[in-house]
Amino acid sequence: SGNDAPTPHHRRRGGEKHLKTVAIVGTGLIGASFGLALRRAGFDGEILGVSSPRALESAVEAGAIDSGAPLADAVGQADLVFLSSTIGRILDTLRHLDPLVRRDALVTDAGSTKCEIVDLAREKLRRCQFLGGHPMAGKETRGAASADAALFKGRTWVLTPDESAELETPAARDFRGWLDRIGAVVETLDSDEHDRVVSLTSHLPQLASTALASVAGHVRRLEISGSGLIDMTRLAASSYDLWRDILATNSAYIDRALADYIQTLEHLRENLRTREMQQEFERGAALAGRLRQAM
Repeated sequence: SGNDAPTPHHRRRGGEKHLKTVAIVGTGLIGASFGLALRRAGFDGEILGVSSPRALESAVEAGAIDSGAPLADAVGQADLVFLSSTIGRILDTLRHLDPLVRRDALVTDAGSTKCEIVDLAREKLRRCQFLGGHPMAGKETRGAASADAALFKGRTWVLTPDESAELETPAARDFRGWLDRIGAVVETLDSDEHDRVVSLTSHLPQLASTALASVAGHVRRLEISGSGLIDMTRLAASSYDLWRDILATNSAYIDRALADYIQTLEHLRENLRTREMQQEFERGAALAGRLRQAM
């Protein structure tokens, strides 16, 4: 539609790159949604996918990529390399990427934790720029068949440069322009601060949901439950395969978040009959209200 076309605000200033070829390494939900989002935003260059044959077939069928290619072929042509597989695979890819990439390329990623990825990229990727990223979007379902061109619209996309000047290179400016066009809300954070924050806002909710489902799983009469149990266990449907690497690469901050949560649960247990409980309810309701106002 006309609303999807680039506006004058997005026209490139002198010296900025023109994005012609994108390589998406990992064509699951996030990678395929990024391809679809680029297309909807008016990107008319080539989008190459690197993944398993089955995942590539699904991504081509969804219209998220033009074709599949081996890693060396895809990244050797790409102005932008988007690493959107699991954290473990992103780390593995970074170990092999440097001889393959173009010197003027930008490599970015969609990993849910940042410190290990950014540290490894700094060590291994010398020929071109790396800019860590984390789109705060997703679904419980996986794969290109679930991909959505609007997945990132209105959602936070965190970028984690070591220095602010990294956001102002021609390649980074062009990438940020496309994030703007697909509707993402870009936030910049230090990678360590990112990992601390998401341990509380993303990783703890997952583990709390998993723990609740594990405890409630002993109940035989689940029909005797309200909507609260369904709401609170939505995240428990998430795949361990996806979360294993997240937990392993952010274990220190997650450990601290769990310790604070357990301490609060113990406080609730000790104050079931006191007015202290009212204060906890009020604090909880205040956050719930702020979150819903922000949505």
